[in-house]
Amino acid sequence: MKYKALTPNLYIRNRKEFMRQMEFNAIAVFNSNDQYPISADSVMPFQQHRDLFYLTGIDQEKTVLLLFPRALEESHREMLFITKTDQHIAQWEGPKLTQEQAQNLSGIKTVCWLDEFERVLKKLSSSADTFYFNTNEHYRQAVETQTREERFIHYCKNTYPAHRVAKSNPILQKLRSIKKTEEINQIQQACQITKKGFLRVLPLIQPGIWEYEIEAEYIHEFIRNRSKGFAYTPIIASGKNALVLHYIQNNQQCRANELLLMDVGAEYGNYCSDMTRTVPVSGVFSKRQKQVYQSVLEVKNQATKMLLPGTIWKEFHIEVGKLMSSELLKLGLLDRADIENQSRDCPAYKKYFMHGTSHHMGLDTHDYGLLEQPMEANMVFTVEPGIYIPEESIGIRLEDDVVIQSQGEPFNLMGEIPIEIDQIEDLMNQS
Repeated sequence: MKYKALTPNLYIRNRKEFMRQMEFNAIAVFNSNDQYPISADSVMPFQQHRDLFYLTGIDQEKTVLLLFPRALEESHREMLFITKTDQHIAQWEGPKLTQEQAQNLSGIKTVCWLDEFERVLKKLSSSADTFYFNTNEHYRQAVETQTREERFIHYCKNTYPAHRVAKSNPILQKLRSIKKTEEINQIQQACQITKKGFLRVLPLIQPGIWEYEIEAEYIHEFIRNRSKGFAYTPIIASGKNALVLHYIQNNQQCRANELLLMDVGAEYGNYCSDMTRTVPVSGVFSKRQKQVYQSVLEVKNQATKMLLPGTIWKEFHIEVGKLMSSELLKLGLLDRADIENQSRDCPAYKKYFMHGTSHHMGLDTHDYGLLEQPMEANMVFTVEPGIYIPEESIGIRLEDDVVIQSQGEPFNLMGEIPIEIDQIEDLMNQS
């Protein structure tokens, strides 16, 4: 791994909190992600299952965690199963984690080889009543492939049909949504790397540069700062491309007097950052571009102040909609008739601002969090309003990552990344 690993204390606490909420006499199993094939002998770069990483700190494929807090033998209460290195693997891929290394990373004392897992599970299952399965229940998930986790669930139900079934996800949704200090520090590090990438590309942006050239500068800066790369597929959208919310082709040339929307973020230690900045390709905003930009920035600043303990996510978005409606009236994009004739299900502002303002962020860019529950201190949210005007080829979105505080306004993890118009123009026009 490129990043500096955290101490095992975080993962020890995470497991204790999870096990505290398990039913009596239950076993929970967590599997690593698959290595997905591309074609022939090629596979996609491995990404660890974030739940397994959250509970162990292990970033290696073919890893299984078993938790059985009521096991009679203490050594069976937390068990980690990893791949055993052989001479062939060591020569072609490099050695895998030793048992001692896995113990040091995770704080788990009982580390076994993966080929022992089924035998151990069979032995322990006779003392358990319930299996906790780790299904993906994120509100945005749309998984079309069978995962390693799903194969295990199918195997377990067929092999142990008499056991009851429970779900890990509701527990993890709550636990993972409230970040510990170590996690916030990792996200802050990811934000700092993102800042370095932004400051690297800003002076390079000019008419004639290609979107992919800008993308290349970001990835260069991210990797040289110990990131694996982008936390998500980057959006480098010039001109009318910024009107496409999930534009990822990044293959067009930037033209004079256009705007360039960059939705990018570095990861660090599997934790994400998520930034959006919109800048003038020619180095100076036009009068109209400034007007729209200032409206987006005003909504972002006011929306940020609303992210307080006790706030309900759905109600927050309704209030942000009111702010945006006011700004769109000032810009002449809506009139009073539009406001009077709007419906609750289809508010007028959605014509120019059609996505949400905030989402949880952490180990995943769209991280776990129970959206119907009130916000709490140490939750991390994005704030990302935008205005998209097809008839003017203007698409502006601004986004920062903030931590909710127990008192006062949220702390902006991206507060050092330039966002004001004069800051952007000054940096783009330095000789």
